Amino acid sequence: MEGRFGGDDWALILGGSSGFGLATARKLAAHGMNLCLVHRDRRATLRQVEPEFEKLRAAGVELRNWNVDALAEDKRTLVLDEMTELLGPRGRVQVLLHSVAFGNLKLLAPERPRQDHPAQALAKALGIEEEALIAAADALFAQGEDGLEGLATPPVYAERTLDAGDIARTIHAMGTSLIDWVQDLHRRRLFADDARVFGLTSEGNDIAWKGYAAVSTAKVALEAAARSIATEFGPHGIRCNVLQPGVTQTPALAAIPGSDRLVAGSRRRNPLGRLTTPEDVAGMVYLLSLPESAWVNGAVIRIDGGEHVSGVTS
Repeated sequence: MEGRFGGDDWALILGGSSGFGLATARKLAAHGMNLCLVHRDRRATLRQVEPEFEKLRAAGVELRNWNVDALAEDKRTLVLDEMTELLGPRGRVQVLLHSVAFGNLKLLAPERPRQDHPAQALAKALGIEEEALIAAADALFAQGEDGLEGLATPPVYAERTLDAGDIARTIHAMGTSLIDWVQDLHRRRLFADDARVFGLTSEGNDIAWKGYAAVSTAKVALEAAARSIATEFGPHGIRCNVLQPGVTQTPALAAIPGSDRLVAGSRRRNPLGRLTTPEDVAGMVYLLSLPESAWVNGAVIRIDGGEHVSGVTS
């Protein structure tokens, strides 16, 4: 495949070892863009990540990765110091993708115990044990029978509720840390003349999911930050947009209590009958990185196959 990017074009991906970040790295590498990937993985996970990085190098691009905390100021300085030397006098960052998934998933308020469960009435009507009915519903629901959501075992949430520190850390991690990276890259003159910056939000930016309050707050903060980046860095040639994928099977989704309910609900109402994939999002990052999309700035762009407009469940 002939690349659309040249040897001096680089992408910096924060959270580049899995999910949206890794899918975007694959897509951009396939079109000739060199890669700087910042990620944070334990030793056991690294055994799975390193072969993926080798595949990226096999695409014929340069790749440098840092297994460090992208939220720590000293680590950001370390990465940018080494990037300055790596890129040299001509290399520039064409794409910055913020795909940091580090959020607190506690409830705001403790749950009140339910006095009944839909399985109770059904089990009684059928003359069977409630436990057997719920076990059967759990098994089938796990296999993709999404309509059994109401009969399956409810999600279990942490007993401790959110505090101010939980919320502040999540807002910085998944929201305002984007500003730190943009400012520092710009100060070092590492951005290309026509650079593209991307953040990631979710449908939790305007509806409430249980256990998602801190992340939802962070996503709204990210969108506000992105609007200001688009406005104030626009004169410097930097475009900033936020991508809103539909529900996607990623490690971050799996960490959300009740994520199986989100998956089931999305599959049932998506007009195209499937979940969003990381590759769907990577494709949009690629398209918005091309010269033809230079007039898109300050937008929140949904990539969900129409999931957000559909009130139909099947």
